[in-house]
Amino acid sequence: MTNFNGLKAWLKEHKITEVECIVSDLTGIARGKIMPASKFCDDAGIRLPEGVLVATVTGDYLDDYSMIDPAEIDVYLKPDPNAAHLLPWASEPTAQIIHDCYDIHGELVDLAPRTILRKVLKLYSDLGLTPIVAPEAEFYLTQKSMNPDSPLQPPIGRTGRAETGRQSYSIDAVNEFDPLFEDVYDYCEAQNLDLETLIHEEGLGQMEINFRHGEALSLADQVFLFKRTLREAAFKHDLSATFMAKPLQNQAGSSMHIHQSVLDAQGNNIFVGADGGISDVLKHYIGGLQKYTKAATALFAPNVNSYRRFLKDESAPVNMHWGFDNRTVGLRVPEKTGPNIRVENRVGGADANPYLAMAATLACGYLGMQEKLEPSAPVEGSAYDKGTRELPRSLTEALIQLDRCEPLREIFGDRFVKAYLSVKEKENDNFMQVISSWEREYLLLSV
Repeated sequence: MTNFNGLKAWLKEHKITEVECIVSDLTGIARGKIMPASKFCDDAGIRLPEGVLVATVTGDYLDDYSMIDPAEIDVYLKPDPNAAHLLPWASEPTAQIIHDCYDIHGELVDLAPRTILRKVLKLYSDLGLTPIVAPEAEFYLTQKSMNPDSPLQPPIGRTGRAETGRQSYSIDAVNEFDPLFEDVYDYCEAQNLDLETLIHEEGLGQMEINFRHGEALSLADQVFLFKRTLREAAFKHDLSATFMAKPLQNQAGSSMHIHQSVLDAQGNNIFVGADGGISDVLKHYIGGLQKYTKAATALFAPNVNSYRRFLKDESAPVNMHWGFDNRTVGLRVPEKTGPNIRVENRVGGADANPYLAMAATLACGYLGMQEKLEPSAPVEGSAYDKGTRELPRSLTEALIQLDRCEPLREIFGDRFVKAYLSVKEKENDNFMQVISSWEREYLLLSV
């Protein structure tokens, strides 16, 4: 579909009676309005308050609203005809349609995560280039929990038993949840979400879904929709699914690795050199990731919980080293030669907003190409042994680095950065008001 008339015809073809008009807020929560399909067909767009885009995950109001129009104006949502999907778990024929946010002058609203990714992609298109990405999203299945003070419990599969040991790449461990994953695949097929492989990861009940490579905006949409899809399928089977970066103590964190390459106007991978090995352009791209990912960490690790992934002896990288087929580095190049040369950014958490994580990694690589940055030497062997910790240790530290990075601020826009900082600082303040069991255990009668 390329226009609104084609979208209306698609709704009629599928006998859609209800439409969910959705956008992603900064957290990645789907916000918008639900309306009868007949009403949607009568109106090419809807309106939402601008402040919805900067809602905190806790629902709090910001302390600083200076980046929002004091009149609390509306933004105008316009449907993307290429982002219309069926809602297969609904009881009646329903569509979910991703929208872009515009202001009254017809300009994209710079607070919307989808706009930020579009801005970065335009930098590439202006050079005749197209980024190609392939995300890998990890998640945990758990038993349902009604009490947030109680630790999550591993899920119970069809044998009636919960996992007790790590089951990396176990086929039988995945088969424990076959009925759930059959629904997931059916739901994804109905929505044209292009999944490739499903594996069991290291943690108890931890899985990973890999997406087929494609253009960045489409893949960000797919990850955004997949999170909704998986949660719905889990609910149906009396389980929960979470993309928290570190939901279970003493278990592996959940990441969202992003493989990326760049095509020229003729469809050639510019990361491939004339000799079939890696090109100088890829080296500059890696140099940009090394220099700027630290400042962009707040977009890859956006929550207070995110930084529990980056603890010592965890599988998540805390360095910005790179190497060939090396999973101990933050930046992995899986293949030394051939047409599929790419770089995998392994820093991002599963809790990252996919639009912002993809915008961030592509922006860092773009700056590296523009500045012709040279990377460090590739690491052989374990990067863990080098003892190098380069990433911020907390959300507070990450926000400070983002605030101070003028090149990224110029790309994302000052208003967006200011809004993002305000939202995350408010969430961090809210978190700091909660006293943990660790503090009561070890500090209450000791200090």
